[in-house]
Amino acid sequence: MDWYSSIFELIDMRSFSNLWYWIALAVLWSTASHWVMGVPYDLVVRARRVGGQAEVDLLDVVRINTNRLLYIAEVSGVVILSLSCFLFAGLATLGFYYKVEFAQAVFLLLFPMSIVALINITVARRLRRQELTVEAVSKTLHRCRLATQVIGMLAILVTSLWGMYQNLSIGVLG
Repeated sequence: MDWYSSIFELIDMRSFSNLWYWIALAVLWSTASHWVMGVPYDLVVRARRVGGQAEVDLLDVVRINTNRLLYIAEVSGVVILSLSCFLFAGLATLGFYYKVEFAQAVFLLLFPMSIVALINITVARRLRRQELTVEAVSKTLHRCRLATQVIGMLAILVTSLWGMYQNLSIGVLG
């Protein structure tokens, strides 16, 4: 066995043993918890602490993103739901029935994000019904961020457990 094949045996290029997959997972959930419903969370914190123009900016961005999310959901929500169900059913079947590791990895990345998208639509509907004040908006966005972070922690836990199982059962030791 030459050194070239030894290195590629050590650095496995499968999904769950690839460093780039785990970096993408971390960046995905970091970004999702920072951009709550399309609003950067630092803007929420700045509006609560500083006030003034930051409050106006926060309320404007929340109004725009609320209207944008609800418009997309009303106009093409059924089509997006249909395509998402088709995609997730295909990925789950390929990944967990036919044992395609790449499909498992993509499913474990995208499926929890679809739950976050549903939470964002629910929060947008709630924000449309209530009066937009900085206190109410920041409280609602804080709860949305907390829910996103909990889903992210659970998704990272499940993904890491499944990835370790895959690496141990398929990898060099298995």
